[in-house]
Amino acid sequence: MTGATGAVGGRVARRLARTGVPVRLLGRDPDRLPDLPGADHAPAARYGDAQAMRRALDGAHTLFLVSAHESPYRVREHTTAVDAAVAVGVERIVYVSFQGAAPDATFTFARDHWDTEAHIRTAEVRHTFLRDNWYLAGLPAMAGTDGVLRGPGGDGRVAAVAHEDIADAAAAVLLDEGTDHDDRVYDLTGPEAFTLAEAADELSRVTGRPVVYVPETREEAYASRAGYGAEDWEVAGWVTSYEAIANGELSAVSDAVPALTGHPAKSFAQFLVENPDSYRHLLAGG
Repeated sequence: MTGATGAVGGRVARRLARTGVPVRLLGRDPDRLPDLPGADHAPAARYGDAQAMRRALDGAHTLFLVSAHESPYRVREHTTAVDAAVAVGVERIVYVSFQGAAPDATFTFARDHWDTEAHIRTAEVRHTFLRDNWYLAGLPAMAGTDGVLRGPGGDGRVAAVAHEDIADAAAAVLLDEGTDHDDRVYDLTGPEAFTLAEAADELSRVTGRPVVYVPETREEAYASRAGYGAEDWEVAGWVTSYEAIANGELSAVSDAVPALTGHPAKSFAQFLVENPDSYRHLLAGG
């Protein structure tokens, strides 16, 4: 289990621990890993450190590989981790990817996921790819305290998904020791696709204050993000994530969440009801 200190990996780790299956948690800093019943902590390892990854993965049957933090070196880190897993005899990799992963994806980070998937496919290992859509939690977070959600998303639709649903789906795949999930790609989405303007309307309804979506051109998007001091590759990822919505690359709704978990995927409205902290900054700024 990688990513156990994060929003997806932590949820998956807790679900697996509750079942009693042997779980090994892997992280760069073992002191930050959660203490879960029946779970042990692997020696510290970074994806890009081949020897450390081999030590951490030695004896494991399945690797749940949560994608590394975005960086110019992410694909290299992923491939190093995959090669280490194969070298020590890991038999299966379940990789957290992104919907629309392709070599020519609009969203630049989705290209990294495609390259990682391609490397896993060439390895002699069983594999499953979980391609997440945008996170529902990201939508209120992208609205500023001024009540404005801005970006070059046009009138495109996004089938955003809840972390909880991703975790349920991932746990279902990991706990199935059969071969039904081998060589499968699952798009994990919410139950509907909606525009960013509709997301702003829903935020307005829930918070009781005006929240609006302001579409930007590409030039306006780069200009409005110039003050963050981020590197060019990171800003490009931010901007192109919106452009992927505008181009319709995140609009497809999948039935993978209900098919894998046995329950419907959460809607944006349901997510907001269950997670008031996600929009508390909008209440403070209203």
